[in-house]
Amino acid sequence: MALKKSRDFFVIAHNIRSLYNVGSIFRIADAFGVTKIYLTGYTGRPDQYLNGKKIAKVALGAEKFVPWEYCKSVSRLIKKLKNRGMRTVALENNVGAGFSRPVELNKSKPKLPMALILGEETRGIPKPILKLCDQIIEIPMSGQKESLNVSVAFGIAAFWLSGSRFKTQQLQ
Repeated sequence: MALKKSRDFFVIAHNIRSLYNVGSIFRIADAFGVTKIYLTGYTGRPDQYLNGKKIAKVALGAEKFVPWEYCKSVSRLIKKLKNRGMRTVALENNVGAGFSRPVELNKSKPKLPMALILGEETRGIPKPILKLCDQIIEIPMSGQKESLNVSVAFGIAAFWLSGSRFKTQQLQ
């Protein structure tokens, strides 16, 4: 089954523990025209009673109109999307041994359709999932911590990758 639009921009939120991060991901997805969010693993969902309330607190309604779907297995989802012509891109800054250095976000060339994969807050994206990805990108950082909150990192990446009407050059 082929994708309907070549400009599709999907997000896969895998094993995101904080429901407030999930709510923020929904709001950011709305702001940058994300086609659909896939919630995988143990990521909380808006249709769960207590989880949904916490997500809604930050999403401010975006969880009601940004399309989303829950898939337990992220690897099956990635394989399904790739079979439909989707590029899969991991946002990860700690890939470790056995992987080439990620491409810096500001040097990446966004190409849609794409599914951007976000990983668990402390451990990131599991290595077997990274191996399924077409590309790994990172946000270049110079601080001591060298990491960002997952929803903040997604906001930065979504701005760059979405082909937003905002132009980075205008900010200079």
